[in-house]
Amino acid sequence: MFITPSTNRWYLTASAILFTVIAISHLALIIFQLPATIGGYLIPYEVSGLIVVLMGYLATRGFMAAHRL
Repeated sequence: MFITPSTNRWYLTASAILFTVIAISHLALIIFQLPATIGGYLIPYEVSGLIVVLMGYLATRGFMAAHRL
């Protein structure tokens, strides 16, 4: 299978949408003050805040790269 600009655009858009969903879900955890636990360990809100910023950045870059093609 050859990678074409159209295929690349779909990949970038799908990835950016996934990053956006993750960022929004972590933002909802912070807004509604819901606990996030992994294996019984409580994840601090600062980590969720960092994830919101990181995923937001990756989503923005993904949409920008898809738009550039």
